[in-house]
Amino acid sequence: MSKINLTPLSNIEVQFYTVNEFLKSYAISRTEFYRQVNKGKIRLTKLGTASRIAKNDAQAWAASLPTYQGEVA
Repeated sequence: MSKINLTPLSNIEVQFYTVNEFLKSYAISRTEFYRQVNKGKIRLTKLGTASRIAKNDAQAWAASLPTYQGEVA
C-alpha cells in the first residue's frame, strides 16, 4: 500500500482574489466593482460558479486608474 504525501499549502502563493477579498483589498464597493466588471475594466475568471479576480488583473486595473495631483500652493 502506498503512502500519500500531503504537502502543506502554506508555501503556495494564491494567484486569485475572491470578490470579497478584492473589495477589501482595493476599498471599492460591490456596486462599483460590478460597474467596472460590466465596463470591461475588471476581468473575472470563473471557477465553476465562483467568480475570482486574478491578482495580475487586479494590479493592472489599479495601475490603470486615473491619478490626480492638486495644484501646488
